[in-house]
Amino acid sequence: MRIKSSIVLFFSSLLAFFQGFAQNYYQTDVLIIGGGASGTTAAIQAAKMGVKVLVIEETEWLGGMLTSAGVSAIDGNHNMPSGLWGEFRQHLYDYYGGPKAVETGWVSNTLFEPSFGNKTLKKMAQLPNLTVWYKSKLSNVSRAGKLWTSTINVEGKPQAVGAKILIDATELGDVMAKLKVPYRLGMDSRYDTGESFAPEKANNIIQDLTYVVILKDFGTKANKTIKKPEGYDPKEFDCCCDVQDPASHDSTPKIDCSQMITYGKLPNGKYMINWPKCGNDIYLNIVEMNEAERKEALKKAKLHSLRFIYHLQTKLGFKNLGIADDEFPTADGLPMIAYYRESRRLDGKVTLTVNDVASPYTQKTALYRTGIAVGDYTIDHHHLKNPDAPKIDFVKIKVPSYNIPLGALVPKNTEGLIVAEKSISVTNIVAGASRLQPVVLGVGQAAGALAATAVISNTDPSQINIREVQNALLESNAYLMPFIDVKPNDASFKAIQRIGATGILKGTGLSYKWANQTWFYPELPVSEWDLVNGLKSFYPAFAELNPSGNLVNATFLASAVKEIGKKDVKAVQITGFLKQQGFDNLTAESKLSRKMVAHVLDHFLNPFQQRIDFNGIPTVSE
Repeated sequence: MRIKSSIVLFFSSLLAFFQGFAQNYYQTDVLIIGGGASGTTAAIQAAKMGVKVLVIEETEWLGGMLTSAGVSAIDGNHNMPSGLWGEFRQHLYDYYGGPKAVETGWVSNTLFEPSFGNKTLKKMAQLPNLTVWYKSKLSNVSRAGKLWTSTINVEGKPQAVGAKILIDATELGDVMAKLKVPYRLGMDSRYDTGESFAPEKANNIIQDLTYVVILKDFGTKANKTIKKPEGYDPKEFDCCCDVQDPASHDSTPKIDCSQMITYGKLPNGKYMINWPKCGNDIYLNIVEMNEAERKEALKKAKLHSLRFIYHLQTKLGFKNLGIADDEFPTADGLPMIAYYRESRRLDGKVTLTVNDVASPYTQKTALYRTGIAVGDYTIDHHHLKNPDAPKIDFVKIKVPSYNIPLGALVPKNTEGLIVAEKSISVTNIVAGASRLQPVVLGVGQAAGALAATAVISNTDPSQINIREVQNALLESNAYLMPFIDVKPNDASFKAIQRIGATGILKGTGLSYKWANQTWFYPELPVSEWDLVNGLKSFYPAFAELNPSGNLVNATFLASAVKEIGKKDVKAVQITGFLKQQGFDNLTAESKLSRKMVAHVLDHFLNPFQQRIDFNGIPTVSE
């Protein structure tokens, strides 16, 4: 009887053990570390595609730099409302009362209160497949076979999590560092990247960071002056009212304190204080520090920002502007996290250089064909607070708008991992543009599409069919190509995006102030010469059609389609198809616009179905 009792007790204990383990084990398809800008959009996109997603976020907010760091003034992409960025902006328009209601500060076309940004993202994230654990941290993570196993501290309690795909959406690329995935940090050497603007020697210098402060107007009679911060020296902020445009060729100081303070003016009488010139930027390279060291170092950033606030209130007379008491759930009223402009950068399948950005169609690779997010902001680096930084005038590097290649999110030799946020595989120079909010939101959405596609197709991200990921993004109204003149609500948007992503019809890029551009010119005609050269760039075996400088008509286009597709397509079929698309009164000899040609190529040849590698080179036709 004793033996039987012992056996029963043993199996009861074993069963209790496994039941306890099961209760403490959470299984998901996609595990995202970081609920910042990219982590949130990655989660929303993946969940919408039907896979189970878990987000681990250290704070109690979503949005990262957009919200928790207080950088609630969007830089760039005003004319490219791509995907979830466009959806987020529409929520702002609906709440505040339209586009003009959020054009409150001169740094941006879209400004909002961080707290409402958080509420908006949380609302967007209310999806059946999406779970967020707030006040949680990754403790450890390892991979066995095709499964990631992690331990997450959820409000101090350990929780085991299993996942098929892991996304590093941390602010500083901490997950890939923990996994010892190769990355770069600091400025690259021009000899490594081929960028003539880069310094000769690589270094570990990163951009200045900022502890943003949100001020609130408490009324003209109010005095919200804070206690004088330790170490305050008014001379440190002497030039803070200089609003001279750094992108201008005229470097003459322009002193205007009233203009400076409205730089980041938000709705409802609030002000985002994120000012670089003798303001609250500070040089602190905390990337490789541990958690305790970072926390201690960031006290310097907070103190520096408080000194600047004291200066604004006392020397400049803005005593009615006090630290907002209705924004952040913190004891001091400051944001939960600092604004990091730069992090570790993945050594990915490909690395986007400024040469790729400046001239995408003339490189040995064709990274633009693999595009998954777009940006138009100028190359903006903050190095004013570090006297040792090389004197490179980054903002004067003139480039058009651009796209981010999918391979910049995928490590070279680590399976099951996707890297997002500011830690993607770009050079230090490019990071000055790819770090901005709409691009990071787009990168996150692409990371989510890549993760979901990998789960659904049971394929590792490194072996993914790039076109499947791009199709998922197009279905979500996201841009692949940065064409400013064809919006998602245009009936031709998807066809033009697909053909643009083959390079058969190319965009025209130019540098324009603080919002660079690429134009498709959908209504312009196409010359036979340009069409044939475009086709040959994608179909190298394409035989000569003896093109002239004449403009393309249905007869010539039919002959080109027949030559490539080996289909007996006639001009009347092309004009008939175009009539179905809403283009009337066409004959075989009518001159066709670029928009019409895109529709015909997309329908009769469908070059977008042909697989490409991470360099954008066509591989096996499906």
